Amino acid sequence: MSILVDGETRLVVQGITGRDGAFHARAMIEYGTRVVAGVTPGKGGRKTADGVPVFDSVAEAVRQTGANTSVVYVPATFAADAVCEASDAGIDLVVCISEGIPVRDMVRVLSFVRERGTRLVGPNSPGVISPGKAKVGIMPGEIHRPGPVGIISRSGTLTYEIVDHLTRGGIGQSTCLGIGGDSIVGTNLLDAMRLFAEDDETEAIVLIGEIGGNDEELAAEMIGAGYPKRAAAFIAGRTAPPGKRMG
Repeated sequence: MSILVDGETRLVVQGITGRDGAFHARAMIEYGTRVVAGVTPGKGGRKTADGVPVFDSVAEAVRQTGANTSVVYVPATFAADAVCEASDAGIDLVVCISEGIPVRDMVRVLSFVRERGTRLVGPNSPGVISPGKAKVGIMPGEIHRPGPVGIISRSGTLTYEIVDHLTRGGIGQSTCLGIGGDSIVGTNLLDAMRLFAEDDETEAIVLIGEIGGNDEELAAEMIGAGYPKRAAAFIAGRTAPPGKRMG
């Protein structure tokens, strides 16, 4: 099994006509993700080179294609509004790749999406991948293999390194979730751990944390209190100068 994304994911790419959106939309399609729509205001009515229809709004994309998941490749200036637009259109899961969104904007966004029951991953997230089923974001699909280990990470680069080690060691992954390294994110370590705890086919999890904040301490308390999966953890930043945080 997997969490958040699978073969039933119907993805809309916000910012699909931009450089990053176009590049990663193609990579997601090649991986097998069902990319059903793209959104760029003012460019609706056309199709991308890969045949994906482009709409002016997420609401229109949802009505026309039944999209249930969105990935945001939008500059930070407009990314907060893009997340809110997707939530307001009834999207169940929004994965925000954009980085540099101001904290004050994220406070507003979190309140908005929670009122509407939307799960937000990110911002500043590398995305989510369930190997062999779907990838949403910028993770390199070729290093992943299906298996029983769930990955939760605040660091994109360390995610790829750990996954590569696991795959080379013959250990596959159920889902790899990059929650993002910002101080305010939609899905934190504990939220992700609860999702994996409910997945019968995830036998163990790997936590990749960073200095800054107390999520890792809370995760340790959850594990110590009887978390139902085996867990391993790595926290980056031991050699960082005093007073510094990562992300």
